[in-house]
Amino acid sequence: MAFALRKRGPSTFERAADGSMTLIEHVRELRNRLFRASVAILIGFGLGVWLAEPVLHLLQQPYCDLPQARYVDGKCEFVQLGPADLFLLNLKVALWVGLIVAAPVWLYQLWAFIAPGLHRHERRYAYFFTALAAPLFAAGAVLAYFVTAKGLEFLLSISDSEISTTLEITKYISFVTNLILLFGVAFEFPLVVLMLNFVGIASAKRLLSWWRVAIFVFFAFSAVVTPTPDPFGMTALALCLSALYFGAVGIAFINDKRRGRGKEIYAGIDDDEVSPLEHDADPVVAGQRVDASAPIGVPDPIAAPAPIERRYDDMT
Repeated sequence: MAFALRKRGPSTFERAADGSMTLIEHVRELRNRLFRASVAILIGFGLGVWLAEPVLHLLQQPYCDLPQARYVDGKCEFVQLGPADLFLLNLKVALWVGLIVAAPVWLYQLWAFIAPGLHRHERRYAYFFTALAAPLFAAGAVLAYFVTAKGLEFLLSISDSEISTTLEITKYISFVTNLILLFGVAFEFPLVVLMLNFVGIASAKRLLSWWRVAIFVFFAFSAVVTPTPDPFGMTALALCLSALYFGAVGIAFINDKRRGRGKEIYAGIDDDEVSPLEHDADPVVAGQRVDASAPIGVPDPIAAPAPIERRYDDMT
């Protein structure tokens, strides 16, 4: 018994890549992907409501580990100024947790909608940069977590012993999360350096020649974004950014060597420099004697064409 196999048509990705999808189909695809991403974030938000309390305890730990922290009945004490502040804070933390948990789903939906408009080598670069972005952001968040403890220790140590300090919970959590976000975004800077090299805007040698300016910018940026005036957080962030910059330059050197950059004929010449002329005086020697060619004979006469039968046209 024979079964007829139905021929499978092109996928949605292939139709979007070759431009055969209509505008209405693109809008429908965007609607479906937004719906799937929203459902994933909603499910993550439900999980975040359950994890909000442990996450809040984790964010409170840098302060609670300090000797200046206030304890009441064995529990670290914070202040709530408004009746709904803690409730809204739990919802905010649950939303952040939901975005992180559902990140693989909504990032995939975003990528599946954008990828058909990219070239193949652009997709390959996007895979590489995405694979590096998440670990770099996580490293920046971990560094911010430890910098928070050192910064709080410095800030609380300069207060008078007669003053009792109790932190307000919403401002403290905003302080910690903003610091984590700033450090995480700052750690994405090496990806910008690699992008400049991969697209051919800046070579590895040029990037290395900017190291003095880069280190100055890193320390100035760290001094501005670090909310504590102690030198520990600023120095830690600036040193990490400098190490990541030199690591990115090392990858740029490998990329230039793989592509053969720097070996061009005018690679070592500046844009406003005249290329050197070669003054190799090769001796001019006499060439080989050329014999005379034989005369060309008279061509044969062309025969007259045969008559065409009129009952057929010129196509048959």
